[in-house]
Amino acid sequence: MKSTKAFAPATVANVSCGFDILGFAIDQMGDTVTLSEREKPGLEVLSIKGDGGKLPYESHKNTCSVAIQAMLDELGVNPGIEIRLEKGLPLGSGMGSSAASAVAALVAANELLGNPFQKNDLLPFAIAAEKAACGAGHADNVGPSLLGGFVLIRDYHPLDIIKLPVPDGLHCVLLHPHYELNTSDSRSVLRDQIPLKHATIQSGNVAGLIAGLFQADFQLISRSLRDVIAEPYRAVLIPGFYEVREAIKSAGAMGMGISGSGPTLFALCEGNEKISDIIEAAQQVYRSIGLEVDAYHSAINTRGAYIL
Repeated sequence: MKSTKAFAPATVANVSCGFDILGFAIDQMGDTVTLSEREKPGLEVLSIKGDGGKLPYESHKNTCSVAIQAMLDELGVNPGIEIRLEKGLPLGSGMGSSAASAVAALVAANELLGNPFQKNDLLPFAIAAEKAACGAGHADNVGPSLLGGFVLIRDYHPLDIIKLPVPDGLHCVLLHPHYELNTSDSRSVLRDQIPLKHATIQSGNVAGLIAGLFQADFQLISRSLRDVIAEPYRAVLIPGFYEVREAIKSAGAMGMGISGSGPTLFALCEGNEKISDIIEAAQQVYRSIGLEVDAYHSAINTRGAYIL
């Protein structure tokens, strides 16, 4: 009986101005899924580690098995597969936890089945798992987790995803306060309609950010990290948001935003010389409001998910 193991990285979705259309992958942090063949047909989740007992074992609810089942349905096969999930990401963190599980499961399943799909072709199955996990089938987490680097989701009908360049020396700091924020709560505060003025500003910032990535223009990237559509409503749900933003920009960050739906915050930095100052500045703010925070530093992961 064959067995495969795959890793999928954490991600930052939205990237400030790129609400639901931009994301990038983080190095080292992520989820690991091990799959093993068995004689009995069907999927079975055998073990989940690192979730604090919160994730479901039922195959129609678990992100890993939902993603794999979507793939098997497309192939028209029903093999026996056992699933073991190791969570390296906190739940409800805004770091693409459910996406990493689904992507790792798909990459492992594709290998186990003899690689019937190209990597890009796994995306619809990952999106189906995201929809089952949080009710919205967005690709701004699963896209970069699978493919690595910066990813633009131009359209969903049909799915059109573009990998963007990553300038040398671009680094990221993630700040994860010990505070859980549900994706449903973050989405509930958003407005169904936005003023034309805000749509124009947002479009300019998205274009500027993408141009900055292509030109390796860190100043342009910095100026473009501004969200006028989602962040003003979501920021009030995250303790210390504005204080942290001011502190880390003064310490040398290019800009800061909410990672996914929060409460994790991300900051982009040119090089890594100011990383320790940025982290210390953020920690001081969180200490002042009585919150613990986990801080991570990473280069941008350009590899995406892979077989271990």
